[in-house]
Amino acid sequence: MMRFANRLPRFLRRGSRPDHHRKPSTTSACDLHDLCKSGWFHNDTGELFTGFPVGPADTLLDVGCGNGGATLFAARQGCDVIATDVLPDKITALERQLAEAGAQRYRCHVSDSNPLPARAASITRVVCAEVMEHVPDPDSFMDELVRVGAPDALYLLTVPDPASEAIQRELAPDSYWRVPNHLRVFTRDAFATTVTRAGLTIESRHFVGFYTSVWWALFWSAGRPLDDPEHPLLDSWTRAWSLVLDHPDGMRVKQALDRALPKSQVIIARKAS
Repeated sequence: MMRFANRLPRFLRRGSRPDHHRKPSTTSACDLHDLCKSGWFHNDTGELFTGFPVGPADTLLDVGCGNGGATLFAARQGCDVIATDVLPDKITALERQLAEAGAQRYRCHVSDSNPLPARAASITRVVCAEVMEHVPDPDSFMDELVRVGAPDALYLLTVPDPASEAIQRELAPDSYWRVPNHLRVFTRDAFATTVTRAGLTIESRHFVGFYTSVWWALFWSAGRPLDDPEHPLLDSWTRAWSLVLDHPDGMRVKQALDRALPKSQVIIARKAS
């Protein structure tokens, strides 16, 4: 699968399918800066994303974990973590990172999430980022996510936004739209309906990732191979965006542009108690 979230830097990146989202290390500081300003990784409050706190009392399931940024953050907050991915090398690498980080409670599974390797009503926090656009039956997939959630469980769900996908339609190769990559584009209404149809209540919605939307448009235009995306055009964009974020009015500019051209739509939802 190709995972088109606003990408995390190398040491926190959630995943890639197959490395279509690996940016060079020179962009890592800008990636992390932008992500934190978007609401990810609140070390001070223990929130994986704004409104999604995790802690020692939680069992967190990271579905389609990729390189495991969410799993590693949750483990550092003391969560019992379960991670799944279809790629064995991702699971092997994540297990090694968890061990090196001194995590005490974790299970990692090679799984296509059909079914999920968890008991019914056993998970208090479910993370599923940039996965639903890949699955053949999103409604059945959501039913399985809801099955494993405990009463009052919180869900952190993301899919690509149709605004950024429209750009990908113009610039990305045809393989972007073929199995195992993106099978569908979720309109904002369709994403919300998929979540609520499964029985969850939406608590908040967010639209993030203007920086990454532009990065990928420039990446396709640069014509670089996926495993070596270094290019002056991309470096220039990263430097320009870093200046925006550091500007006194940068946050207001970022928020306006994130709303106009987000890479991802984010929903935080809750299962009934």
